[in-house]
Amino acid sequence: MEQTQLASKGKREIPKIKYKVSSQMEAMLLGSLMILMISFIIAQAQLKTGFYSSSCPTAEATVRSTIESYFNKDPTIAPSLLRLHFHDCFVQGCDGSVLIVGSSAERNALANLSLRGFEVIEDAKSQLEAICPGVVSCADILAVAARDAVYLSNGPSWSVPTGRRDGRISSSAQASNLPSPLDPVSVQRQKFAAKGLDDHDLVTLVGAHTIGQTECRFFSYRLYNFTTTGNSDPTINQATLAQFQALCPKNGNGLRKVSLDSGSPAKFDVSFFKNVRDGNGVLESDQRLWGDSATQSVVQSYAGNIRGLLGLKFAYEFPKAMIKLSNIEVKTDTEGEIRKVCSKFN
Repeated sequence: MEQTQLASKGKREIPKIKYKVSSQMEAMLLGSLMILMISFIIAQAQLKTGFYSSSCPTAEATVRSTIESYFNKDPTIAPSLLRLHFHDCFVQGCDGSVLIVGSSAERNALANLSLRGFEVIEDAKSQLEAICPGVVSCADILAVAARDAVYLSNGPSWSVPTGRRDGRISSSAQASNLPSPLDPVSVQRQKFAAKGLDDHDLVTLVGAHTIGQTECRFFSYRLYNFTTTGNSDPTINQATLAQFQALCPKNGNGLRKVSLDSGSPAKFDVSFFKNVRDGNGVLESDQRLWGDSATQSVVQSYAGNIRGLLGLKFAYEFPKAMIKLSNIEVKTDTEGEIRKVCSKFN
């Protein structure tokens, strides 16, 4: 299994800048860069595995048992919890802001209306408040729940750095930067890069769709009227097109659920990447990953790396990408608060 390289193997020359920058502008840019670097270093230092080992030793075990209880009744809750954490981190960072209830709150944004699993997080929080009142943040519960959801779906597990605090702001207006199933790769890349995530992270995290579902209304346009002449999306494998059309008939029920991975929808494996490689991706944003040279190489590296149903490379890379995601703009130390109830501020 490969190991992350922590040290550079050699020095590279920095190309000379061929345009002029004023000393004042240069100072501003350097200042901004330093602030970002310091913020990241502080977040990394203050988040740590076993953060609650003394203050609430059973914290992660309590979350795990709660997730497992809901999962045993309905396995589709797993991708929902994973998506909940992802949507939380993409807006104001991983601070539990997506959990707040309110007419103008984040969870009421159009892109968040189909989110589910809020009651699972609230249940875990209620149990933790009975054991360790005012100690475990809702943001940390989300991060741990996402890990447990993957593991329960036969996916990898990892140590989740904890110590996040909950945010005091939740605004639906700030959710406009969430990735959309209509986004071309260029837009996906831009949205992920804005959060410090590169092409490799993008493809790896989208691999969570191996256990996800969508509704016909989000991709049926690809089946019937993708072009001006009413034809289907030419990137769809023709043998698969008929299967998609049977699942989502023209003018049919747009709310019908369809698995994003037709190969093994309940298992966290690399079947999703094989689908994208073979033109069987459901969402347009997923399929477009094969049309971009940079993202295609990552898809191929996962699609062709299989041992049983779980690719070792993907099983190794996904936890790393999730840890990177869960560190986005976290609040620590005296920032934010530790909510008593996840759906409302203290």
